Parts: sequence; C-alpha cells; structure tokens
Amino acid sequence: MAAQGKLRLGVNIDHVATVRNARGGAYPDPLRAARAAQEAGADGITAHLREDRRHITDADIEGLQEVLNVPLNFEMAATEEMQAIALRHKPHAVCIVPEKREERTTEGGLEVAREENRLAHFIAPLREAGSRVSIFIAADQRQIEAANRIGAEVIELHTGAYCDAYAEGHWEEAQKELKKLEEMSKFAHDLGLEVHAGHGLTYDTVSPVAAFPEVQELNIGHFLIGEAIFLGLGPAIAEMRRLMDDARKG
Repeated sequence: MAAQGKLRLGVNIDHVATVRNARGGAYPDPLRAARAAQEAGADGITAHLREDRRHITDADIEGLQEVLNVPLNFEMAATEEMQAIALRHKPHAVCIVPEKREERTTEGGLEVAREENRLAHFIAPLREAGSRVSIFIAADQRQIEAANRIGAEVIELHTGAYCDAYAEGHWEEAQKELKKLEEMSKFAHDLGLEVHAGHGLTYDTVSPVAAFPEVQELNIGHFLIGEAIFLGLGPAIAEMRRLMDDARKG
C-alpha cells in the first residue's frame, strides 16, 4: 500500500550561511531564514554541518535547536566528530551524507553496501538518543537494501542525476533517472522505509517527484535560496509548496 498524507517540504538553509560567510560577518542570518521558512509553511529545516564548516557552523546548529518549532534535519558525514555533535544536540532527524572536502556540493549517495558494519554501529547510538536516522543514497536497490539492514528508518533518494539531465536538455536520460526514482521509491516503501527525496530540485523538476505517492518529504535548498533573491523567501517557498500540492493531487 502506498504512503498517504501530506507531502512535507524541508527547506535547507545552508546557502544563506554561504552568503554570510563570504564576508565573514553576521548577515544574512541563517536563523532568520529558518524562522522565515517556518512562517512560510516549511515542515522542517535542513542544515548540513560540514567538516570544513564552509557554510553552517556549530553555533548555527545550537541556535536552530533553540528557535525552531518545526523539526531540524541535521545533515552530517559519518565521522566521530559529527556523531558527538549530534548526540549532544539530539536533533529530530539525522541524515548521513557522503562528504568530500574538494566537492562543491554533495555529489552522490552514500556508499552503504560496502560499509554496512561500520555504519550500523555508527547510527545505533543516534537512534538510541531519539533521533530518526536517514541515509542519503542513490536510487539503487543494493544501497536501499543495505540501508534497511543497518537499521535506518528513512532513506533520502538523491535526485541530482535526474535534475542535472533535465537542466542539460537530455530528456531521455532525465526520464530514465525519473523512472529509476519511481521504482526505487516503491521498493524502499515496500521494505518499510520512509522515503524522502532531494538535491537539485527546482520549479521545473519537482512535480514528477512530488507525484510519487511513496515519497513523504522533499528537501530543497539551493534553488529556493536563489529564488528568494528575486521573490523573497516566503513567496519562493509558497510557489514550491503549490507545485508539490498540485502534483500530489494529480
């Protein structure tokens, strides 16, 4: 049976912090952005504390825990340092993502199948502390099965390949990636996993993914922050929400 209920929107505020850090000051404030997103109807806030602290900082995470009335989804690499931070703050959700210092952004899903034992031991204390553990992975059956075996409650499917193909005008490739996302959403749901999706989604690409009944949450950041420059954050989120809701109804 397909998942039911409202499709949730998680707003990633990382790139508000990117702009702030470009000048080394206090503005724009990602906490203010989080509050604005919350007021505009975001169902959750996502923030990725990278090892190199290139955007979100430790102080941002602490501040978010204090000001939010919606769940915080704390993205992090599977390192001892990040595990300790997550155990200290105990966010609603922890999303384990791959991370390389030289990358511009997260460039693919986590390799779970080859690191099952390590990741199973890594996420166990996080679950015991009360955080929901999500694994950010490609739409690949082998990785989904591994995520299920290690005890993850949620997977977030990486939509970047689909979005990139669409943006480059490679329509057949985009449809191929979209079909893979659809099939793996169903497969993961049938295993009992909660299915989320995100990375690179825009107004042009969100509707087909939002229409998958098994997907319960989309996490979108860079595009919304970019649109906020022209529209304001509230209207940018409202338009994304409208497209998601229309796709779900359809």
